[in-house]
Amino acid sequence: VQLQASGGGLVQAGGSLRLSCTASGDIVSIHVMGWYRQAPGKMREFIAHIRSGGTTNYAASVKDRFTISRDDAKNTVYLQMNSLKPEDTAVYFCNVGYYVGVDPRTSWGQGTLVTVSS
Repeated sequence: VQLQASGGGLVQAGGSLRLSCTASGDIVSIHVMGWYRQAPGKMREFIAHIRSGGTTNYAASVKDRFTISRDDAKNTVYLQMNSLKPEDTAVYFCNVGYYVGVDPRTSWGQGTLVTVSS
């Protein structure tokens, strides 16, 4: 599975951005799609994921501000980010979990930079 992320950019604090990530390849076997981020000098951290049944999970730091969704017809996962804060500045990576036969695999997108100015 290959992933192509887009939608990052520069925004002022309090603003919004929507990230998109489109999957290609063996898309039938994807069971979860999600987003992570990595700020300068910090480890990559979980932001949100959405399972094939629609169940979502969020990190406490973004809950009530970010919304993850997916369009299976377009093989795309979205991250709507509202009320952005300077501490949200990071490279955002999409991630999918999928199966090759019975073997679980994971794939990462290339990352898209989000910069929030104060």
